[in-house]
Amino acid sequence: MSAVPPSRTAEPRRVSAALRSKTRPVEQDSKASVRKPSTTTTTETRTERRTIEERLIKRRSPVKPAESVSNERRSREAPPQKVEKVRREETPQAQAQTVTWSPQATLLPPSSTAPLASRISIPPLSQHAPASVQPPGLAGLGLQQQETALIEDLLFVLMGIEGQYVRYVETYNPLDEKSRYVGPEFRIAHGLDPSLRDLASGMLKTATHFAALEVFVDTIGREECGTVNHALCAAMRKLLKDYLILIAQLEHQSLTNDGFTLHQMNLHLKPTSHMMTQLYSLAQEVLKENSMLGDLLEEDVDASDEFENILESLREGRDTAIPGKKSCKGGAVLRLISKKLQASAGDPTASQLLQTLLRESSRPYMRMLNEWLHHGNVRDPHSEFLIKEQKSIRREGLQQDYTDEYWEKRYTIRPELVPPQLEGVKERVLLAGKYLNVVRECGGITDINRDLSNSEEVPHTFSDPRFLENVSTAYAFANRSLMTLLLTTHSLPERLRSLKHYFFLDRSDFFSYFLELSASELRKPAKNVNAAKLQSLLEIVLRQPGSVAAEDPFKEDVRVTMSDTGLTGWLMRVVNVQGMDADASSLSLAYTGGQGSVGGKDEKEISGYEALTLDYSVPFPLSLIISRNTLTRYQLLFRYLLSLRHLEVLLTQSWMEHTKAPAWIKKPKRNGAGGEVERKIEGWKRRAWCLRARMLCFVQQLLYFCTSEVIEPNWKGFMGRLAEAEEAEKAKTGEKASVVEVESMKGVDAPAKRTVDELMQDHVDFLATCLKECMLTNSKLLRINSKVMSTCTMFANYTSSLSRYLAQLDPATAGSDPSASTTHDPEKLDRLFSILQQYEEHFSRHLKILLDALNYLAATETVVFLGLAARLGMANQGGAGGEEGSGVFG
Repeated sequence: MSAVPPSRTAEPRRVSAALRSKTRPVEQDSKASVRKPSTTTTTETRTERRTIEERLIKRRSPVKPAESVSNERRSREAPPQKVEKVRREETPQAQAQTVTWSPQATLLPPSSTAPLASRISIPPLSQHAPASVQPPGLAGLGLQQQETALIEDLLFVLMGIEGQYVRYVETYNPLDEKSRYVGPEFRIAHGLDPSLRDLASGMLKTATHFAALEVFVDTIGREECGTVNHALCAAMRKLLKDYLILIAQLEHQSLTNDGFTLHQMNLHLKPTSHMMTQLYSLAQEVLKENSMLGDLLEEDVDASDEFENILESLREGRDTAIPGKKSCKGGAVLRLISKKLQASAGDPTASQLLQTLLRESSRPYMRMLNEWLHHGNVRDPHSEFLIKEQKSIRREGLQQDYTDEYWEKRYTIRPELVPPQLEGVKERVLLAGKYLNVVRECGGITDINRDLSNSEEVPHTFSDPRFLENVSTAYAFANRSLMTLLLTTHSLPERLRSLKHYFFLDRSDFFSYFLELSASELRKPAKNVNAAKLQSLLEIVLRQPGSVAAEDPFKEDVRVTMSDTGLTGWLMRVVNVQGMDADASSLSLAYTGGQGSVGGKDEKEISGYEALTLDYSVPFPLSLIISRNTLTRYQLLFRYLLSLRHLEVLLTQSWMEHTKAPAWIKKPKRNGAGGEVERKIEGWKRRAWCLRARMLCFVQQLLYFCTSEVIEPNWKGFMGRLAEAEEAEKAKTGEKASVVEVESMKGVDAPAKRTVDELMQDHVDFLATCLKECMLTNSKLLRINSKVMSTCTMFANYTSSLSRYLAQLDPATAGSDPSASTTHDPEKLDRLFSILQQYEEHFSRHLKILLDALNYLAATETVVFLGLAARLGMANQGGAGGEEGSGVFG
């Protein structure tokens, strides 16, 4: 038989051990030394035990002070010869043999990670005890004696300690963690009456549950398991304390009531057994989720998230958990309890128990929730809250943040830690704290949500009826505060209008002047352009009196930058990476022009005009709305519009040369030997003029479409939604009534409630729509449009070369000998016709492919392209005349 632990943390257990030390059979007195307390036991404990023993002895048997109460009961019931036989067996040799087996239970040193855990070491198992100290068999005892011995054993077993006749099964190993988490199974010695065995077997399950729950609260109560698990263990400890009190009361009944039976003991344990079953079931599920029972696979652990958690822990100097091991804490525990509560809806007792556990466990979680909702702080040292904070992402990196990392990844939701009670409002919970963080970092509000953060006002459990109202109120306050900060304090609408002036070339008189001043610098290759000189010229233009930009208060935030990649190459990489051309890949077009030449030109030979772009400095918190990601989209639209403007200027300069150069304006001779050749040259000129007009029409129509039919309507829609948010904000700040009262007073015309995230999404949608409708997000359209514009640019730049060819064909205009006017070089004339024909064929072919693609996309994606196809169709007119002319001269 195992030794009784020398000391226990619970007072009833100490008293019970003292009582039972005097009620053991006579033959066990030889093991008194085993159950004697160690030398570290206090004097008070010895005095208390001796006092209780003396009182029991005087009350029960003043004649026999050395015998226990249970031994008296047995001696009255058993035959005299059997009692005498038991006394004869206790010889001095047996006592000496018993002393050789001295099981001990020691006091373990205190643990800093689990200060409330049991400090009693695991005692030796009774199966290792020698045969000399084993009790007599049950078969030799009467029914009443068996019941008395079984009740005495069960009082031990129900506290997880082996008895004389009820012991652990042979396969139980108390040193194996998994076996201790599951709990020990008990077996009853042979020879017990079947009726008693049936009653005792049901109570042994309660003993198993108690032993497993003790190990559970000691294990899950460690520091690294989180505050929610600590609260759950505290609630379980209260219930286990009530259980031990019940055991002490049952022991008192067995000692003082001679009519106390095993059946009565079973009836008293029934309600508590049901409670212990529910606690045990919950504990086993928590252990499974923590991978402590080895029943769960660990492959589903997010390696990247685990890596980030380890880095965060190392930065903060905290202990790191074992990588790849799952943990069930915080919101996951609350989700587990809520799931069991829902499943036990038909059991009122279990529902009440689980509601109590959920209420107590949710208190630390609610403290974290209220801190986040009303102050924007994440106080989560054990990573158990639904909001995850990446402290390594700081707002100082917003200027280089091309992925909106600060806003999207600084605070994120952990889906596995969201309790069911917060599932429907988790986005609001996330945004409320994020908004307050922005407001606090800007110093906008010093007493953030001071009234709502009062400990008496906010709910502390999920069962509080004000729980959802608390979330909605905090969210509305945070949204209102940040909207006021953005729209009023930091003038967001004015910032957006300033961006439109610079990046969409709205009222761009200043920019035209800038292009004139910097023309000589922008003609150079991009790598040779002096960006500082361009910045100085831009500052001069922006400060020019009478300019639209002169009145802009944010003109100091505009900077000139030079890109090292051409627009088409950049866009093609973006499209291919993000897969924005997935829907367009089904276009069955004959065009299969590769992008190698375009990509090579974009990377190596781009000019200053192609590399020129603008940058804009945006202070915090406006950088959340006008982020680096959105600024990149502004820059893409700006470079596209600039390329159209520059191409329009080149074609206009070509038109000016066609109207002023002598070689272009000279009339043909109607008679003479060279008249036929000159009429051919005149026909060639008309074809060149027609091609130039078609190209200019194409560029102007495309530029008009992008600015007047794409950017401007979408801009008005975006600013209209922003104005609605501004009106709603003024309505909130102008009146102290609630939102419902404001809307009821204004009726149907009440402005819609807008949130900061909706505003951010409207901004992103506006830019995405502009990019799509300007043909910058489809790989097919990008390549085709790039080919058409490249043909136009080459033709405009080749105008001076064509003028030289004309001068060489007409010596009179070149100032040569007039006698040479009758002679023409056939090779030069054929070369002139061949060059023009190549330009015509390239422009007509690619324009036709572009129109086909636009008509297809207008029918499958957006009808906006239908208007563009109709406008660009005008540029395709005149091609028949060119073909007719080529037939005449060909």
